[in-house]
Amino acid sequence: MALTDTEIAKLEKHAEGIRETIIEMLVEAKSGHTAGPLGMADICTAFYFHILNHHPEEPDWEDRDRLILSNGHICPVRYAAMAHAGYFPIKECLTLRKFGSRLQGHPERLRLPGLETTSGPLGEGLSQAAGIAYALRMDGKKQRVYCLVSDGEQEEGNVWEAAMFAGKHKLHNLTVVMDRNNIQIDGMTEDVMPLEPIADKYRAFNWHVIEVDGHDMSAFIAAVDEAKAIFEKPTIIIAHTIPGKGVPEIEFDYRWHGKPPTAEEGKRFLKEIRTMSGKVPHEYA
Repeated sequence: MALTDTEIAKLEKHAEGIRETIIEMLVEAKSGHTAGPLGMADICTAFYFHILNHHPEEPDWEDRDRLILSNGHICPVRYAAMAHAGYFPIKECLTLRKFGSRLQGHPERLRLPGLETTSGPLGEGLSQAAGIAYALRMDGKKQRVYCLVSDGEQEEGNVWEAAMFAGKHKLHNLTVVMDRNNIQIDGMTEDVMPLEPIADKYRAFNWHVIEVDGHDMSAFIAAVDEAKAIFEKPTIIIAHTIPGKGVPEIEFDYRWHGKPPTAEEGKRFLKEIRTMSGKVPHEYA
């Protein structure tokens, strides 16, 4: 069933709040990644507020869907989405990357309930997700496994070992979402190591491929629904996103891949994010 305009507007409001929290936590931490988290705010909003079968108050609920974050460096968006969804207080986001915090610079499963894996080294998440999906199917479980991956980590060889495994075993309970934002830490992906034709490569590995605008909430949710209807192979959704989405001055600038905003930049970025809604900045007013 298609989302109503009211439902879409509500999701978009959540995404705006998540983007604000991302900026606030990065300013406080004085380190971390900016472009990727901002670009994935809409997708993480869709997962935590619409798609996932989960209970924030019971993060280890046995029948939950699994969401694996392979590109762990974009964890500010996952932390912010989890906090806004009720896993922990939003104010805890300001402890990002601090000693003793549950919110480390890369997610640590044993520190924070609600994380399925510890991530950091790129390329491992798809193998983990495929293993979890295979195990759930062996146990006759109906939960779905979702895995968020970056486009840059497609340069890792073990990604393609996992893609072969999932294709061979027809893991229809596995849906991968690739953040196709075209940047990585050293530049544009097609300059560093060309990935195209990336969709054809996954098709050759026996995957169902969907391409979608990663900022169109309705279209993305429809793509996930399509993936649920595919029973003979795993699905990858190639989500075309804008790195730094919501802050026009840094959009598509690869230099913001791993750079946090300063306090002054944070004030400016929050104003830009809030422009569409007419909200007045509070934290850095």
